[in-house]
Amino acid sequence: MARVSSLDSLLPSPARRVFCNRTLNMRSIRAVGCDMDYTLVHYDAAVWEQRAYEHVRERLAARGLPVAGLRFDAELFTRGLVLDIELGNVVKANRFGYVTRAAHGTALLAHDVQRDAYSQVWVDLSEPRWVFLNTLFSLSEVCIYAQLVELADRGVLPPALGYAGIYRLVRDTMNAAHLEGELKNEVIADPERFVQLDPELPRALLDLKQAGKLLLLVTNSEWAYTRAMMSYAFDRFLPEGLGWRGLFDVVIAQAGKPEFFDGRAALYEVVDEQGLLRPCIGKLHVGGAYVGGHARLVEEHLQLSGDEILYVGDHVYADVHVSSQIRRWRTALVLRELEQEVEGQAALDAELTQLEQLMAQKQRGEQEQAWLRLGLQRLQHGEELPHGVLSDATAIHERLRGLRSEQEELDQRIAPLARSAGELGNARWGPLMRAGNDKSRLARQIERYADVYTSRVSNLLYLTPYGYLRAPRGSLPHDG
Repeated sequence: MARVSSLDSLLPSPARRVFCNRTLNMRSIRAVGCDMDYTLVHYDAAVWEQRAYEHVRERLAARGLPVAGLRFDAELFTRGLVLDIELGNVVKANRFGYVTRAAHGTALLAHDVQRDAYSQVWVDLSEPRWVFLNTLFSLSEVCIYAQLVELADRGVLPPALGYAGIYRLVRDTMNAAHLEGELKNEVIADPERFVQLDPELPRALLDLKQAGKLLLLVTNSEWAYTRAMMSYAFDRFLPEGLGWRGLFDVVIAQAGKPEFFDGRAALYEVVDEQGLLRPCIGKLHVGGAYVGGHARLVEEHLQLSGDEILYVGDHVYADVHVSSQIRRWRTALVLRELEQEVEGQAALDAELTQLEQLMAQKQRGEQEQAWLRLGLQRLQHGEELPHGVLSDATAIHERLRGLRSEQEELDQRIAPLARSAGELGNARWGPLMRAGNDKSRLARQIERYADVYTSRVSNLLYLTPYGYLRAPRGSLPHDG
């Protein structure tokens, strides 16, 4: 009799799971589309962003700015933070927009300074004051922005520039660096330096294709760069005779996301591998490569409705928000840093459990203190005491002194545990998905717009093309 495999041996580690916000039945998905950069092709962020930073610094130096001594530091900031270009700050906010941590330039603000700046202010991403850092491509941008803020404070930048002007300067210079293609030429010439290969990824996509699902590649990168990166990352891991072009039913480069999902840009067909283009007339064809176009063309060509397409990307806005809100595509967000955080959380599991228990004791003590103080108040007014509260003022004061001592001891035990939990993922900013005990602003964006999220596309291998993900029952403060 054939031995049945243990299900446990087929399940991924917690760090490689696909996490579900909204129920997703993979059997109802007929097409899977993917972004490329930091999605199908994952870069070593520290290496890529350092070179991006250096390209921007060189351009700023050429304009006469005193930036020669600046250096990139990948640990200063993380994805999910928000620039406050009015005050020159970088902030972390919770899901309601309240600032929980802030830095001016690169230096974290003291609690009282942060409170004075933000106690009456909350982050509203619809306002031009705030710039959401929602991809790993943001790391070089925020680093040099914060350093230029410090130069401005020292009076070595033109005073008319202002913090908002510094941001526009950095953004425009960064865009120019990408458009001119120097960095991408470096990557093409030495991909081993920049790209982290994932041998499981081609297998995961091949499973989807063999299950009858159409595969789409929709990237903002140029055709020449797309061809080079996809060949490097995929071809060596695919069956003999099957290159990456044979894996995808439709390839669209220079898609111009997010406008791709709501625009009407012209579509051009890539005629040869060198990138010769001609206007596309009529329908797309299987195996074709294109430049431009828009999402409606894709839907019409595939004869699919939005809820039959799953789109996978790393950009919270350009990949996930817009595709779900405008086209009603199902969405998956790739959050590579999640792997490290889930593994770190598992390593701290005992400490986090202890922290939760100690916080419950602290809360119970605080509740008792509150009732005792209310008892003293009622004694002073000659009124009936709350049920169960000591009836003697001397005894109440003695118990309050004991509780204060207990709370001080608890605080000493809680402090190192809370510090470890708060440094999970990044010592300065903490976990991506949390801001203190609450969800972070990034977590709220993911919750709103991503049906599922995961650390890498190859995690679909463990979900399989037939998997059914059910969203967990949403927790409420009055649960449990």
